[in-house]
Amino acid sequence: MHAILGLSDAQRANGIVTMSAGNAAQAIAYAGRAVGAKVTVAMPQSAPKTKVEATRGYGAQIIFAPDMLGLRALVKEIQERQGSYFLHPYDDDGMIAGHGTCALEVLDDLPDADLFVVGVGGGGLISGIAVAVTEKRPRARVVGVEPEGANAVRRALDAGAPVPLERVQTVADGLAAPIAGVRNLEIIRRRVADVVVVSDDVIVEGVRFLASRARLVAEPAGGAAVGALLAGRVAVRPGENVVAVVSGGNVDLSRLAEFFTA
Repeated sequence: MHAILGLSDAQRANGIVTMSAGNAAQAIAYAGRAVGAKVTVAMPQSAPKTKVEATRGYGAQIIFAPDMLGLRALVKEIQERQGSYFLHPYDDDGMIAGHGTCALEVLDDLPDADLFVVGVGGGGLISGIAVAVTEKRPRARVVGVEPEGANAVRRALDAGAPVPLERVQTVADGLAAPIAGVRNLEIIRRRVADVVVVSDDVIVEGVRFLASRARLVAEPAGGAAVGALLAGRVAVRPGENVVAVVSGGNVDLSRLAEFFTA
């Protein structure tokens, strides 16, 4: 909503195009409908049915690419054909600032939070949270968690610049960005303590724990932070107040059942 409300009337009138495996797609579709703007979303064919149906339910048109790596080219084609404004799902100042409100709400409830653990895709959520946390509670740390099969941000940090992934393969489609955002990388470099990489097994264990112990239905992207903490991949200092951001509950029930029978 913050990003779309920041667009000009002309930009909204020409329609908005974005790319997403489903979570940003739903959010942007919802916000576009709220302001009367047409939204077109480039999604991979592998996107979960739940996310596809929800995105359509919010009024967006969906055009499919073969996989995550083909989304950017499809967005460019849609832009040229429709004249739409490209709202990047994570490498955008408005999107980053909007994500930061998550941390502000957490700090309202838990002003003594010491460690925020956040799932990482392209870096939109964690960069917004990191800006808010380091401004409001400078002593707190922010740590990211990324899948082994979609480690775009970790690779960018190691290389010093965004590096396109040749292949994306992870159970956590909500964290499956093919490249880190330029804005996001700069913020993460300055404000995030670390980005750790974990296996899909660790992520799925987070999903199981949230369902069985916290009674929360989370998709793999939402279980990544908890999984990393359970596996000891994020070092917690004695006495720290820890926040795990559960950043998505959009999972097909049949897929969820697989996680508990595997």
